[in-house]
Amino acid sequence: MESVLRPLIVIGSSVVITLLVGWLVDRLLRRADSRHHETPLWGLLRRCRPPLQVVIITALLRGSYRQMGVSWVWEHRAGIGQVLTLVLIGASAWLVVRVAATVVEASYARYATGSRDPARVRRVRTQVTLIQRVVIAVVTVVAIAAMLLTFPPMRAVGTSMLASAGLLGIVAGVAAQSTLGNLFAGFQIAFGDMVRLGDTVVVDGEWGTIDEITLTFLAVRTWDERRITMPVSYFTSQPFENWSRGGVQMTGTVFFHLDHSAPIAAMREKLRELLGDIATWDGRDWSLAVTDTTPTTIQVRAVVTAKDADDIWTVRCAVREQLIGWLRDHHPYALPRVATSPAVLPPGEQWAELTGAGPRAVLDKAVTADGDGSKAPRTGRG
Repeated sequence: MESVLRPLIVIGSSVVITLLVGWLVDRLLRRADSRHHETPLWGLLRRCRPPLQVVIITALLRGSYRQMGVSWVWEHRAGIGQVLTLVLIGASAWLVVRVAATVVEASYARYATGSRDPARVRRVRTQVTLIQRVVIAVVTVVAIAAMLLTFPPMRAVGTSMLASAGLLGIVAGVAAQSTLGNLFAGFQIAFGDMVRLGDTVVVDGEWGTIDEITLTFLAVRTWDERRITMPVSYFTSQPFENWSRGGVQMTGTVFFHLDHSAPIAAMREKLRELLGDIATWDGRDWSLAVTDTTPTTIQVRAVVTAKDADDIWTVRCAVREQLIGWLRDHHPYALPRVATSPAVLPPGEQWAELTGAGPRAVLDKAVTADGDGSKAPRTGRG
């Protein structure tokens, strides 16, 4: 009877204590969250309850499993203790990672709620994301190392590795030069405020927004939903355009190639009228001017503004479409065309043509119709 009761008491008491502690911690966090609505930390910490309970029950079983009084447990006590130790190390690492992620997320949420500058919010978001990933990487490495050191053979290996740490460090540094470069470039991007999550950038002729930043690579989401993955070292060694740095407001241009007879003043008034009906125009500035000319066309540039890169694209497309439609319907002569008729003569030559004294009239008098109906120059004496 004792061989049955003692395991039940050991396991049952561990489970009861674990559930009781988890319930008590959750109740305290819920009460703190209800009293401090401005701080989301207490509510987010409730997500740490599962790893906390795993740590508690594993620690309790690790300290009391030998008291079960079961023969096979005593015979395999070393293996059972080893497994419980590994589970305890893994659960502890899980708890640390979850707490760190919760603290980072709560800090970012509170900062994002109180800040009115989207650029600073994106900067903080980039930094806390990289910090969170660094914490996860460090805790994972430490947990794996601690697990390996629980095995006696690995202790000797660890001693030999420490003895040759200098040589291994040199070899690892040479072999992982690119990886380490990307790692330090990631920190430089995060804390140097070069590029942030959500920034609009132009990289290698591709326009998109920063979708993800890790310690080694950076993902750009283009306008057509493609993802361009690039090493973070590219952004520290190559030039690129960041349209969100220094403010997200944008100025865009729309070019028209028109005939020389285009009504520029009427176009300017029509542009002002069109912008009043375009919701994405922010009203900061606009203009229309002739910026270039060629023997056959003129170049007209319209300048418009918007609050961000997405809206400036919409404004430019709307202005281009509606102005071209207006010219086609009301001023079709202003659209560029290929001339196939004779050019208009200067005023002096036009008067000579009308009076019959021009070079064309003289040429017409110098030709006659031959017998088969064709015209040929008159020959012979006058």
